[in-house]
Amino acid sequence: MPRITFLREKLTVEVAKGATILSGAKAIGAPQGDRCGGVCACSTCHVHVVKGFEQTSEIADEEFDILDKAFDVRPSSRLGCQAKVFGDIEVEITDESFQAFVDEHPDEAERARAQRGR
Repeated sequence: MPRITFLREKLTVEVAKGATILSGAKAIGAPQGDRCGGVCACSTCHVHVVKGFEQTSEIADEEFDILDKAFDVRPSSRLGCQAKVFGDIEVEITDESFQAFVDEHPDEAERARAQRGR
């Protein structure tokens, strides 16, 4: 089973092949935003794939269009709701995504900040 490591939070989770980065974040409690509910309608689940980018699914045009709305887009950027994982990867949840999570889940903000070392 592939592993997703969320670097800043120091969390690793095993997921089924073809699972999304966002589903892995939810399974382990990583503070990744998902304002649209994971349907590729916003950029709040934006991550940078630091290692293992080739272990993710191809980027569709729709994902590229949404990433155009994100901040700090890099060649390694993916939307967590769209990127399916087929091997081990390491990701950084963007500051934009982290803030979206805190805004969406104020009752979990303190825990999320502690995980992130803020």
